[in-house]
Amino acid sequence: MINLIRTTSENIDFINLVRHLDSELKVRDGDDHEFYNQFNKVDEIKHVLVVYENDIPIGCGAIKQYDLASMEIKRMFIKDESRGKGYASKILKELEKWASELSFERCILETGINQPEAIGLYFKNEYTLMPNYGQYEGIKDSRCFLKILK
Repeated sequence: MINLIRTTSENIDFINLVRHLDSELKVRDGDDHEFYNQFNKVDEIKHVLVVYENDIPIGCGAIKQYDLASMEIKRMFIKDESRGKGYASKILKELEKWASELSFERCILETGINQPEAIGLYFKNEYTLMPNYGQYEGIKDSRCFLKILK
């Protein structure tokens, strides 16, 4: 049984999942990890999803206000053993729904070229490439995406 729970960044399951995510990104990003990591602090994220499979936390995602119209998707992660089952798409859809409920018009996000699975996920879920925004402007290994919410 799958459950998606809305919570905050204080949720211990979210904190533990983010530790797994950061360990994986440290390997994938190599020398660039510290640059990207500075933008991934979770201490003040108010809108977090944790997905549970049979009461075991297996994935997460979050949204954080970027500007008056945009929520930024942050901290998307699924544990290795639970990948390929569509859970990441379920998290994205629920985050988009939550952003809409909060009256935001779009979701934006950044991922890196070293996360090809993430890039595929975003294209599959109707995100389009956009110019790199904010701190990612001019960063050649970053890919930024946008989705207008309906």
